[in-house]
Amino acid sequence: MNIIKRIIIGAGLAAGLSLASCDLTTESQSTFDETQVFSDPTLTEYQIYSISQCFGETNCHRGRYLPWYGYNTDIEWYVSNTKDEKSQIVRYSLTPTNGQLNLANGPYNELFSGIERANLSIDGIRTYGNPETRPEMAALLGEALVLRAVLYTELLKAYGEVPARFAPVTPETIYLNKSDKDVIYKQLLADLEESFDYLTYQTATRTDRVGLAFAKGMYARVALMASGYSQRPDKGMVGTGNIPVEPRLTDDPELSKAVLYPKALTALKDVIANSGLDLIDYEELWKSVNNMDLTAGKEIIWVIPFSNSRGRWNYTFAIRNNGQTDWSPTTSNRGGQAGPVPYLYYMYEEGDTRRDISCVNYEWENRGDGTLPYPAGIENWYFGKYRFEWMTTAPYGGGNDDGVKPVYMRYADILLMAAEIANSSGDHDELVSVREQDYAVTQLRKILLRAFDNNTSKVDEYIQEANLTNEDNIFKEIKKQRALEFVGEFLRKADLIRWNTLESDMIAAAKELDLLRKRQISQMNPNVDYNTLNPYLWYRHTIVDGIPAIEMYGIHLGDTESNETQPPAGSNWQPYTDSEGETSVYIDEESFKSTEGNSISDKASTEGFYDANPNLKQYWPIPQTSITNSQGALKNDYGYN
Repeated sequence: MNIIKRIIIGAGLAAGLSLASCDLTTESQSTFDETQVFSDPTLTEYQIYSISQCFGETNCHRGRYLPWYGYNTDIEWYVSNTKDEKSQIVRYSLTPTNGQLNLANGPYNELFSGIERANLSIDGIRTYGNPETRPEMAALLGEALVLRAVLYTELLKAYGEVPARFAPVTPETIYLNKSDKDVIYKQLLADLEESFDYLTYQTATRTDRVGLAFAKGMYARVALMASGYSQRPDKGMVGTGNIPVEPRLTDDPELSKAVLYPKALTALKDVIANSGLDLIDYEELWKSVNNMDLTAGKEIIWVIPFSNSRGRWNYTFAIRNNGQTDWSPTTSNRGGQAGPVPYLYYMYEEGDTRRDISCVNYEWENRGDGTLPYPAGIENWYFGKYRFEWMTTAPYGGGNDDGVKPVYMRYADILLMAAEIANSSGDHDELVSVREQDYAVTQLRKILLRAFDNNTSKVDEYIQEANLTNEDNIFKEIKKQRALEFVGEFLRKADLIRWNTLESDMIAAAKELDLLRKRQISQMNPNVDYNTLNPYLWYRHTIVDGIPAIEMYGIHLGDTESNETQPPAGSNWQPYTDSEGETSVYIDEESFKSTEGNSISDKASTEGFYDANPNLKQYWPIPQTSITNSQGALKNDYGYN
């Protein structure tokens, strides 16, 4: 047996044994070979566990991919103004030698480690597991196929073109150059379609395991990526150091919208009709995430399968906690590395229950009166979906790893992908006949009903005002709802890339922030007049569900009753103050200044959201250490070479 296979199978068994409590009385695991492993469902399941191990590696999703992939966008940005190697990643100025990602054990290599384990599992089950006659082995084959698709999707999102590895490594295939991404897309779509035959809606008993809903949702997600825009080397020039001019669509007819959209919509319709999944209360949803509830069959379809003592999700993205232990079991500063772009708060309608869950403008501090939430400043908004104070039953002891399992796909995405695909006429006339705009609006309506707490009259009024009667208006609403629904879940970057609006939407965001600081009328939503914001802020503390909370006056449109010296009606209001304790304005024309002293809109490309044209730097470079170790087989494109 190949020594690489023996090592990886051993790792898989070790991973599985750590997750299982059964007493195995078989021979020593060091003597297992692939025949024994892949003919036994229990041992095969352990090998499946090993595929996901790469997510928890120190410099893969735990500490390098998830903390850095997915922003800056028009709705999510890096909170710090410091120009350093970290900011280079999110500001589209990454280099192959960047110290955060130029690692032998970084996400590029670790994801391929997971793919190799998936390849071994798929090959082993096909050869020794008899999946044609053994349903339990077929389900494990389906799970391996879907997990390989997830790992490759993560690589494609971050790096663009990568080597195509769909069989275990041999001496002849150790060193490969990159492949055209269309080759990989077609294999992933075929794998996912095959998995439909092996999985059921009941296969996944937990949200960290794969079932049919996730397989069909992944098919739609990959289909949207494959048929959408992206930066691509010129035809036949992948891996040559090519510098393409602009993003473009594929020229492969098998990956056109006309071919993929009907298949994807059929898959999504089946999930909607037959999975039993549904939307749940938005606050309940995110409290369950913070408490690591892995119950399947509700809204969450699949999560990154961190163990309870692995992963840095809340550590990175929760509401900022400045080293206080009363409402976070840690003495170190945690959370707040990234947050919503400030104007997003005002894009929500009044009464939208998602707003105050998603966009939070306070942080935890102790100013001599116990640990309490205090205003964070107009520039520092945080993702309220992630809160240490909501980890009431989670087994978190305060270390660097909080165990929160990031949500990778939930039912809301199924609905909005279905709406987008049903609404589109694609690139070809023949698809016009299958347009289902009524179906698209029906899925949007479900999202809006949850947002407005089942207020049907409010939803009817909203839909009428949005004039959802044509493809353009429906798409604009889908685009808006994907922003409001998924902020902080980091789906946006891939969306903007496939829509070919990455740069233009960030320029628009910079201009919108300029209107916010000048307190003028919004360009994105003419119904929003920032002039109705109070430049001064007042706050007071309260208790909600036994946890300290904060009320703020002046942060909402129309909060104009108070001024610098006059608090709003009521008692216990305190003014927002500067670092010296003096009453200070909360928002004015000095807001959103860069470290160089320019407003983000004065020079959007350098002071706003990016330092290099994001349309020409949509992907990270393959790290230099991997290029060097490839024995000349690998070469970066996109000007990174």
